[in-house]
Amino acid sequence: MDNTQYLFTAVSQVGFPIVLTGYLLIRFEKKIETLTESISKLADVIIKKMSEESHGK
Repeated sequence: MDNTQYLFTAVSQVGFPIVLTGYLLIRFEKKIETLTESISKLADVIIKKMSEESHGK
């Protein structure tokens, strides 16, 4: 079954909004993971900076 036929079958079975939502979640999954890693790194940098400032006073 090619991708187009699979897509039409999915849309007919569950509806366009659900198929679109699934597609977008799969497509953006990597970007969400990258964003999560960036937020964690930012939190670590903030904690380190605050720790350095509190020890410096």
